[in-house]
Amino acid sequence: MDVALAVLRSPAIVFGRPINASASPRLGSTFMFSRKLCFTSLSIPKQGRRRGFVVRAASSSSSPESSESDATSKIAPLQLESPVGQFLSQILVNHPHLVPAAVDQQLEQLQTDRDADQQKEEPSASGTDLVLYRRIAEVKANERRKALEEILYALVVQKFMDANISLTPSVTPDISGKVDLWPSEDGKLEKLHSHEAYEMIENHLSLILGNKVGDLTSIAEISKFRVGQVYAASVMYGYFLKRVDQRFQLEKTVKVLTNETEEENSFHQTTMDNARPGVEEDTSQGTSHPEVFNWPGGDVSPGGVGYGVKATRLRNYVMSFDGDTLQRYATIRSKEAVSIIEKHTEALFGRPEIVVTPEGAVSKDENVKISFGGLQKLVLEAVTFGSFLWDVESYVDARYHFVMS
Repeated sequence: MDVALAVLRSPAIVFGRPINASASPRLGSTFMFSRKLCFTSLSIPKQGRRRGFVVRAASSSSSPESSESDATSKIAPLQLESPVGQFLSQILVNHPHLVPAAVDQQLEQLQTDRDADQQKEEPSASGTDLVLYRRIAEVKANERRKALEEILYALVVQKFMDANISLTPSVTPDISGKVDLWPSEDGKLEKLHSHEAYEMIENHLSLILGNKVGDLTSIAEISKFRVGQVYAASVMYGYFLKRVDQRFQLEKTVKVLTNETEEENSFHQTTMDNARPGVEEDTSQGTSHPEVFNWPGGDVSPGGVGYGVKATRLRNYVMSFDGDTLQRYATIRSKEAVSIIEKHTEALFGRPEIVVTPEGAVSKDENVKISFGGLQKLVLEAVTFGSFLWDVESYVDARYHFVMS
C-alpha cells in the first residue's frame, strides 16, 4: 500500500496554531549527516587532556577494537567521530553508569579551552598573521561545537540505556523488504512520560496513524525517506512537549493553574463549536496538521485534521498560550540540538540517492514494508528521544553555557 505524507513543519502547530516558520530551526528536505567512521583504538594518556587522544586504524575487521566499534553501533545508530565522542562511546559500551561523570570532566575542559581562547588578544598586525589567527580560532570553535554535539548525543543514549530500552538500529530491509524486526517496547516508553504528556502523545499517534491505531498488525509499503521525515518531526514534537509539560507540571505543583473543571468545560465547548456543521474553517492562518498521513483507498482519518484528538488538560493548557509564547516554546534552542536530530535521523534512515537526469535531479527513494505497530514504535521512540534531548540540553547548558535563548 503506497503512502504519501503531507508537508512537515514545526511540531508546535500540532494544536492547529500557525507558527512563524522563520523563527524556528528547521530540518532540511534531506538530512545532512556526517559519514559513519569505524573507530578502532583509543588511548587517553590523562583525563582532561583532549589533545592526547590517539586514533589508530584497524589492521583487520576481526580485531578487538573493531568488535568494540560494532558493540557501539548496536547501542545507537550514529557513530561518534570526535575524540571526546570516541571516548564517551567506549564508556557507553563498558561503563555506562560513568557517562555523567565523564561528561562533567569534558565540559570542564571545554570551558577551560573556551576561556583561554577568549582571553587571547588578536595580533595587532594586519594581513596574513591576522587571517591565520582567526582561522585557527574558527577551527577550535568548530571542534568544541562538534564535541558538544556528541556529548549531548551520548547523554541521550545513556538515558535510553538507563531505561533498559534499545534504540532502533539503522533501518535496513530484509529480503522481503520488511524493516520492523525490532521488539516492541511501547510499555517501557510510555512510563518515561507524565500521564498528561502521554495523553498528548496518543493524540500525536492518532493524527499520524489515523484509523489504523487499532490495527497495528497491518503492513504498509511506505517511502523510507517519508518515514524518516515522520521520525524527525516526532523528535521535535517530543522536545516541544517536554518543554511545555515541564512548565505545566511546575504550575500544577504550585497550584497556579485555573480550576480544572472550568478548563475542561471551556475546551469541550470550543471543540463542540468547531465541530458544528456549517462552521467555516479559517484556512488563512495555516494548513492541515503537518504529520497526517494521506492513506489511499479512503483510509485517511475520517474526521480529517483532529481525528482521534481527545480533549486533555495539557492540550487545553497549551491552547491558552499566546502566539509569542507558543512560538518560543516551539523553537529548538540550539544549533547543536538541530544537528543531532539531523544526524541521528540520517544514521537511521540513510540519505536518498540523487540521480541526475536530463530533466533535472531526481531523488531515488526506497520503499519499505512496515507494520503500523512498527511505525508506532518508531514514533514513540522519536518523541522520547526529543524529550531526552530537552533534558540533556538543559543539563549541559547549566555547566557549559551554549543555549542562546
